[in-house]
Amino acid sequence: MVLVVEVLNMMLQHLLTVAVDLLYNVRTSGQEVDVALSRYFQDHARFGSRDRATIADIVYNCLRHLRSLGYVLGQPEREDWSLTKAEARIRIAAWMLFQGGWQREALVSVLGAEVNLLPEMPAVALPPAVAADLPDWLYHGQVAALGEAEALRLAAALLQPASLDLRVNTLRASRAEVVRQFREGGIEAVPTPFSPVGLRLPARTALGEHALYRDGLVEVQDEGSQLIALLLAPRRHEVVVDFCAGSGGKTLYLGAMMADTGSLYAFDAASRRLDQLRLRAKRAGLRAVRVARIDELEARPVAALRGKADRVLVDAPCTGTGTLRRNPDIKWRSHNLTQLVLEQKRILAAAATLVRPGGRLVYATCSLLQEENEEVVADFLANHAEFAPLTPEALAARLGLPLEISDTLPAMRLYPHRHGTDGFYAALLERMGS
Repeated sequence: MVLVVEVLNMMLQHLLTVAVDLLYNVRTSGQEVDVALSRYFQDHARFGSRDRATIADIVYNCLRHLRSLGYVLGQPEREDWSLTKAEARIRIAAWMLFQGGWQREALVSVLGAEVNLLPEMPAVALPPAVAADLPDWLYHGQVAALGEAEALRLAAALLQPASLDLRVNTLRASRAEVVRQFREGGIEAVPTPFSPVGLRLPARTALGEHALYRDGLVEVQDEGSQLIALLLAPRRHEVVVDFCAGSGGKTLYLGAMMADTGSLYAFDAASRRLDQLRLRAKRAGLRAVRVARIDELEARPVAALRGKADRVLVDAPCTGTGTLRRNPDIKWRSHNLTQLVLEQKRILAAAATLVRPGGRLVYATCSLLQEENEEVVADFLANHAEFAPLTPEALAARLGLPLEISDTLPAMRLYPHRHGTDGFYAALLERMGS
């Protein structure tokens, strides 16, 4: 029995050592946490699924609660939120003691006597931004936009893991048919509340090798991302452009809504992401997608479509603050917001030249910041009199989209604490004329 306990402790110690190294590397290298974990597990295939899940849970939770853990431990807050190896180790120990359900004695047997130096979890209230586990700039920005009470509800939602959302590929199956097949395999898939083709699966569902995923009947896509494509609402036989397509999540849905007809262009600057898009489009059975890498906004594929597109989607590069449930490391990174906003404005202006008179344009981000959202669109409209916000009440009623209607700028705002999605912003604009 003693030997079994010793072996288990050695195994746990190894897992915790790996978690410490990963947390330290993510905070010192600036590498995205999902990329860091994926590469590590590819290089260390000996880890089983349970061990990988344990390590990932520890790292993600410590990133989510990086500030409050440091505050309780009395560790310094650096401007870049970097950690020493010792700080990473003690924060992981503190997380497992305070929130992970571990007893101090068990942690001592795995991590050593330094665990005895950890304080008891304080009963005093933490400062609001610390309790929210947000940097000051992000916390105060949300308080200004939403008020303190709702900003704290948003922060609490951002500390929770994201749901596993899927989009049914209607080119190959109906949502009801996919639900039935999942249920036959012992998986309970629940329809999402807003997207007519969305499904929500239990956390940790092993989807990668599932036949429904492998055969292209479903794609992993947050419901909020699905609603962005729904807002554009492309029709069959139209010319549609996904201007910042990335790896193609929204592109694939646009193609399905078009029933694989017309011309669907997917532009991006990153070859790696476009390669993924091509593979996903093939798996989904889409043939109308035309993929092109654009190194600059005046590239030939862009120039060839000027004034010809019925609908254009600009899912602009942004801070990604709406995706903190999935990417908690984002909030601790340095963001050159001024430069990013200039790039967003430049991309939106270039994409707008593709829209034909009477055509529609959606500007979207997965950001919570007004600087990247309302302010970018307001600046665009001030300099492009040929475009106007499309009053979307009728569209909202037809699609059931949670659109925010204001006197100045109709837009779709999605929040995890209100809608159960990632945080998104999307404005729907129309080019005047016919």
